[in-house]
Amino acid sequence: MITAFLLRSLDRKIVIAIALLLLVAVLVPVLNLMTGPTNPLHVPTYIMSLFGKYLTYALLALALDLVWGFCGILSLGHGAFFALGGYAMGMYLMRQIGTRGSYGDPILPDFMVFLNWKDLPWFWYGFNHFWFAALMVLVVPGLLAFVFGWFAFRSRVNGVYLSIITQAMTYALLLAFFRNDMGFGGNNGLTDFKDIIGFNVQADGTRAALFAATAVLLALSLLLASAIVRSKFGKVLVGVRDAESRTRFLGYRVEHFKLFTFVVSAMMAGIAGALYVPQVGIINPGEFAPANSIEVVIWTAVGGRATLIGPIIGAILVNGGKTIFTGLFPEFWLFALGGLFVAVTLFLPKGVVGTIAQYLGRRKAVSKAAPPVAQEDVIEPKIQAAE
Repeated sequence: MITAFLLRSLDRKIVIAIALLLLVAVLVPVLNLMTGPTNPLHVPTYIMSLFGKYLTYALLALALDLVWGFCGILSLGHGAFFALGGYAMGMYLMRQIGTRGSYGDPILPDFMVFLNWKDLPWFWYGFNHFWFAALMVLVVPGLLAFVFGWFAFRSRVNGVYLSIITQAMTYALLLAFFRNDMGFGGNNGLTDFKDIIGFNVQADGTRAALFAATAVLLALSLLLASAIVRSKFGKVLVGVRDAESRTRFLGYRVEHFKLFTFVVSAMMAGIAGALYVPQVGIINPGEFAPANSIEVVIWTAVGGRATLIGPIIGAILVNGGKTIFTGLFPEFWLFALGGLFVAVTLFLPKGVVGTIAQYLGRRKAVSKAAPPVAQEDVIEPKIQAAE
């Protein structure tokens, strides 16, 4: 039943996107591990890790598109779900350090020893097991989204008010995680990771596996998102986005549809954060910054809202441009990002993918509407021209 539900979601664009992601998941690690540095096809490890980071951002943008593009919920707090998933994975990685830390304590992470903590806090229990950390990557962001959405959607908070509240939520978490007594490393966060599932996190093979896992999970998330939006449930979501009051009057419990989509989106963002941390090597409260959540909105808008594939492309394009631009003109990057958002809003309101799809749709409609040309109407002018 689940397989049939997922297969019904497939169209040509989604199939092509998933196939490309799976191809990248295999090809890039192979070119990194099986070719030497002198080979022109060799992919350096730092390039692979950089693009792995881009793919985690693409997954985060896809999560936002699910709620913003198809449900009309402009969340400015998705960076919080991303960071919570990252912290859950970071806690697991910190527990794997053991006696190899600077202070050699087998139980307490280095920052706790430095702050004179005597016992491991209760909320760190279980994070020495990977399965528990993987579960928390989903549960913690999902639970926060459920509690937040339960009150917000039942109170019928919409529009800019909901956006402001989501931004306030992530800013409150930013301030909380900056505190040393919270037990999450304060402003330094969690870093100096050693192993993940028994493998050296710095080894080329481990980084190749992390890249492949990121690409595969992005493909699976795209499949799931497509299945949701192309189902009957997804049709109701579009109704909520375009005419919430009318959808409510038709008898649908709008708040339930919003809540389910918001929770699923938060879990996807948590997975993105969990994949981000071992590839980057650090997680700190700066990931909760409201500006990070606003950047996700820009990626989604640039790629194309309500297209699923567009946010993936937008996240890769914008962050690739950021890497290049900050290397050349670091002091002007924020101006360039703001200018990009204004330009897209004015000239490409549907984003890159949305604009291309609209153009191709118009050409197809024009070609179908054009009347067929009779054969004699073509031959007769040629005869007259020959005479």
